[in-house]
Amino acid sequence: MVDREIASFVRSAFTQYPVVTITGPRQSGKTTLVRDVFRNFPYANLENPDTRRFALDDPRGFLAQFPEGAVLDEIQRTPDLVSYIQTRVDEEDRNGLFVLTGSQQLNISQTISQSLAGRTALIRLLPFSLTEARQLSPMNTIESLLYAGFYPRIHDQKIPPTQALADYFETYVERDLRQLSELRNLSAFERFVRLCAGRVGQLLNVQNLGNDAGVTHTTAREWLSLLEASYIVFALSPFHGNLSKRLIKSPKLYFYDVGLAAYLLGIEKENQLTTHPLRGNLFENAVVMEALKFRYNGGRTNNLNFYRDSNGHEVDLIYNLAQTPVPIEIKAGQTMASDFFAGLNHFQKLKLCESYPSVLVYGGNESQQRSNALVTNIYHFVETLHAIEDQPANT
Repeated sequence: MVDREIASFVRSAFTQYPVVTITGPRQSGKTTLVRDVFRNFPYANLENPDTRRFALDDPRGFLAQFPEGAVLDEIQRTPDLVSYIQTRVDEEDRNGLFVLTGSQQLNISQTISQSLAGRTALIRLLPFSLTEARQLSPMNTIESLLYAGFYPRIHDQKIPPTQALADYFETYVERDLRQLSELRNLSAFERFVRLCAGRVGQLLNVQNLGNDAGVTHTTAREWLSLLEASYIVFALSPFHGNLSKRLIKSPKLYFYDVGLAAYLLGIEKENQLTTHPLRGNLFENAVVMEALKFRYNGGRTNNLNFYRDSNGHEVDLIYNLAQTPVPIEIKAGQTMASDFFAGLNHFQKLKLCESYPSVLVYGGNESQQRSNALVTNIYHFVETLHAIEDQPANT
């Protein structure tokens, strides 16, 4: 079993709040995490029809089974139960009572905000980080990590990624989305999701996306919201700061799991990624998600943006520290070139970040400290983020 990096924060949060709520994609490891961290705590899976019926028909009696609290898995299946949990929490007035998990952030967020505001820690568990995945799989090449992605079952059970991701898309994504919204045209929706994969790492234009998918702008926006709520796609917001220069306002589109994006692009073998035209975009997706997992696994919020102005100057990732933007450029090439630093050099001229170094993440193996940037690879990227946070290179 892989020791999840987020486990220590989960334990700490449980001592500070009456309820801990853990959300994340299907098969990101939520059940395994809570059953490991709270192995001596009562457990109930609300996906089980009998358990769910008991909780729906007699919520007070259901909760009375657990005088010391419990882990309640897949809470989105019984949203009304949360109100009864609130009553129990307020009556007992103590921490460490319930652990809730769920896979649909839209439903869970609405329910929690209405009933458990101020009473629960909200934690997001994403699929394995690269460090976690490599405990089970070597993933020594860029192609291997882009192809396999990071859903735990692929690495734990050694399932061929194409098979596992096809099953994932058909049985989990479509089921979750059907629970969230009535989808009448599944073939159009599947085409829409594949078109999203074709735009990975690119500016999101909902109108064009809808046109290409053959659906209205309104439908395209609704479907994007559903994909975000089900932890399939992630919209990276643009950086604005206090700049007077005209900046791009559209977000960039990524997938929470790069392997799923590769599967939706029709990639069936690892070696197909060597010359694939979107190899660089997928690599960028993987690096952005490593930064997001680093934040979430430490119990922190999303602090990520990207920079692009109307003249085409761009930095792939902005990591905000104490309102100071740290620019991070991402290049899939294995050999460093001077133009890799063009976006960073432009951003440095804006003099928005003189306390921290710029960072270049590339597809090679070397790590260097250059005069204008720290150079690292994806395998040591999180170590670089730790170093920047703990000991800024420039003062």
